[in-house]
Amino acid sequence: MVNFSVAGDTVKIGVLAKNGPAKALSQWKATGDYLTASLPGTQFEIVPLDFKDVNPAIEQGSVAFFLVNSSMFVEAKVRYGAVEVATMINSRQGKPLKAFGGVIITTADNEAINDLNDLKGKTFMAVSKSSFGGWQMAYKEILDAGVDPFSDFGKLEFGGKHENVVLAVLNGGVEAGTVRTDTLERMAAGGSIFIDDFKVVNKQAHAGFPFVCSTALYPEWPLARTAATPVDLSDNVVDALMKLKPEDPAAKAAKVIGWSEALDYGPVEDLQKKLKIGAYAGS
Repeated sequence: MVNFSVAGDTVKIGVLAKNGPAKALSQWKATGDYLTASLPGTQFEIVPLDFKDVNPAIEQGSVAFFLVNSSMFVEAKVRYGAVEVATMINSRQGKPLKAFGGVIITTADNEAINDLNDLKGKTFMAVSKSSFGGWQMAYKEILDAGVDPFSDFGKLEFGGKHENVVLAVLNGGVEAGTVRTDTLERMAAGGSIFIDDFKVVNKQAHAGFPFVCSTALYPEWPLARTAATPVDLSDNVVDALMKLKPEDPAAKAAKVIGWSEALDYGPVEDLQKKLKIGAYAGS
């Protein structure tokens, strides 16, 4: 077993490269550099991981730490003994957020869809089956309303990216869809859509949460350590991350405000149990 705490070792941090490895490196390499500077004698390396590569990397111990969506983390926790050590404080339109949700949308002029039951028989697009904010959160809300997307929808497809889903709904490719919260606002700020062209289905209000939302809120992505990673190294990494300031280059590149102590990921595990996905697939 590799002793990651020995001076001179390279500590690898796996990062889910949801938009490709180049984007992941441009976003997170500065965090690796920050940790290298903060912990003399230890070199940190960011390793972009495709969705399919995350679990093998954790199981085989080829990374010491990893940063993935909250649902993928829970699967790694249950299956491989991974431990959450910190939670990302996201920077969304300059606001610090430790939680996010999903938003279910149709076009503003679609009078046939006003609530979750209206989705029966309709065409629907989500991001991917493994997308927490872009599918799983909405899936739970829809199922709780007594609608089974896999048998009750006219068609269920996956667009691969949040932007693809929004544009498919806007252009009439599908009648409704779901993406993670802040997607609509970000696209509107970028000029690619007008937010008033959309209707939010199952609209929820959460105190202090600034984005349109259709689901419960869940904790943001965690940084986690693998079962083999020494606790003393993990503690040192967390201490360093807690000192990260919003104006630091690492925070700016990652588009985060900073990091907090790890939040409770129990609600994410409950979602997986309900949906029989992730760690509870086939249960």
